[in-house]
Amino acid sequence: MWSDDPGGLALKLFELRERHRDLDHLIERLAIDPLSDQLALRRFKKEKLRIKDQIHWIENRLIPDQPA
Repeated sequence: MWSDDPGGLALKLFELRERHRDLDHLIERLAIDPLSDQLALRRFKKEKLRIKDQIHWIENRLIPDQPA
């Protein structure tokens, strides 16, 4: 997916969080409008979930495992 370079991962994480936030606002606006394109709304929701998974993957890479 991406390299394990902490700087690169942190930058990608920042970009993904911004895109996730933007999609959240877009989805909220489309959900309110009864005339909005429902197919586009579903696609945005799927993209948001995909980005959320990527965010979690990167966070797990950046945060070292805690010893038991």
